[in-house]
Amino acid sequence: MHRQLKKAGRWLLYIVMSLLALLLVLFAYVVYVSDIDPPAIADKSSLQLNREDHGNNFYTLGNNWFRKSNSGLYEMYVEGRPFERGVVNGKLSKELVVLQEDYFNAQINKMIPSKSYLHFLKYVIGWFNRNLNKNVTEEYKEEIYGVSESASGQYDYIGTNYQRILNYHAAHDIGHALQNMALVGCTSFGTWNAASADSQLIIGRNFDFYVGDDFAKNKIVAFESPADGYKFMSVTWGGFIGVVSGMNEKGLTVTINAAKSGIPSGSATPVSLVAREILQYAGNIKEAITIAGKRKMFVSESFLVGSAADNKAVIIEKTPDSLDVYDPNTDHILCSNHFQSKGLAGSEPNIEQMDKSASPYRYKRLEELLNNKGANTVLKTAAILRDRNGLHNEDIGMGNEKAMNQLIAHHAIIFEPKKLLVWVSTSPWQLGEFKAYDLRKIFALHGMKENKEIADSALTIPADSFLYTPQYKKFEDFRRYKHMISEGMEVNTDSIIISNPEFYHAYVMAGDYSFKHQQYNKAVEYYKQALTKEIATKNEEEYIRRQIAESQKQIKHHD
Repeated sequence: MHRQLKKAGRWLLYIVMSLLALLLVLFAYVVYVSDIDPPAIADKSSLQLNREDHGNNFYTLGNNWFRKSNSGLYEMYVEGRPFERGVVNGKLSKELVVLQEDYFNAQINKMIPSKSYLHFLKYVIGWFNRNLNKNVTEEYKEEIYGVSESASGQYDYIGTNYQRILNYHAAHDIGHALQNMALVGCTSFGTWNAASADSQLIIGRNFDFYVGDDFAKNKIVAFESPADGYKFMSVTWGGFIGVVSGMNEKGLTVTINAAKSGIPSGSATPVSLVAREILQYAGNIKEAITIAGKRKMFVSESFLVGSAADNKAVIIEKTPDSLDVYDPNTDHILCSNHFQSKGLAGSEPNIEQMDKSASPYRYKRLEELLNNKGANTVLKTAAILRDRNGLHNEDIGMGNEKAMNQLIAHHAIIFEPKKLLVWVSTSPWQLGEFKAYDLRKIFALHGMKENKEIADSALTIPADSFLYTPQYKKFEDFRRYKHMISEGMEVNTDSIIISNPEFYHAYVMAGDYSFKHQQYNKAVEYYKQALTKEIATKNEEEYIRRQIAESQKQIKHHD
């Protein structure tokens, strides 16, 4: 018996030692794949360049420049080879590169306060993004590496500057894939021929991507003249070379809209870098489709591509496994957050998206607005992007995901591709002025010797009059209550309702607050009122019904 126990003990020891060895090997492998080396650069002389500070947030470096406009938008021009462009980008916008990472990490630290867990998370993300380096072109790796030289050194515990900035380019995709219950609800559309007043192509889009007020503070309207490919503009932020909205010198536009995705097993090419490649190297729709087809992605996305050469727009719909093109063969195109092509409209994830999300409702509202407003113009496009109502002009509350204007947009943008004109919204959201940029004039500058406004003031679209109404003031109160609740402060639940009485989420907030404070009867009343309003998604409706059931259970328990 003793001999058997001794033998069993040895086997147990072998098993434990083997498991430990396996874990060590696995950990070593994760550390290995997480350690991404930057690309080899033959000429790093650009690192010795220094920007010239002219005061008032105006900097130059050779022909390159960076300034803060009177509108609050930052504007930047960079040119040259990939690494040099990145270095110059980073040096000119250094403060914004650092700030944007500060904002990002402040949000992460708020969610995950443990330093040791954050250190562990670094390897988890490293494992997830183990193939990221292989799926980004050398050109964009070099440009990212150049930008990363201006990043802060205080986040070394997450990774090197290069590793972090490269991984941030996949953050949108990872968040998109893991948070399908809360997809960003972007909307875009285009009109041409009979649908446009002058027959020319007009594209409009809301980029409803919200990760906090700080993240949206410092928008950069970037103009880039790469050594290879076409000159282009895009709306971006510090440290980010990808594209979410942009137009090139050929009058080709790209905007991206998230679609329903499964949870991926590993990374591929970030969506924003696919959009960037299309913008930099495609002159027409056919070339854009070819580029999109070359890249493997790990989330599903719609690319609305407008083309001056074709005087129309199509939607390239792409999943990790397939690609299809939606061409309406008419004079207008609409895009929310579901697929429309023959090949992908009937897919299981898309059917679920149509059933549970706000996307189909918002699509119908967009259709309604286009039909009601007649032949489209740039001014009408701005009015559509700013529309806050639901179907049939119903008041569905301020901030509803079913509305065109959800009052969360990072930016809104309008293109007239044949004229190479672009309008970019100013804060707050798409309610401030839309500033107009003429790409022909900007790319003809050949440097900027004095600090001057480059937006065409004659083409400015005025701010939305909603900004000056009592309703807007109430919405500011609503946001303040939301912030107070998130910070654990006391609020008056009736005040929440008064601030946004037609918005279902005001009642959900009041219900959740009452539930947390064990005021279950009040919670039930608020939740029931929420069900009488226009609820954005099925998941939210199901949550409300569960909360009613749980509140009623608590009431019975306390009786």
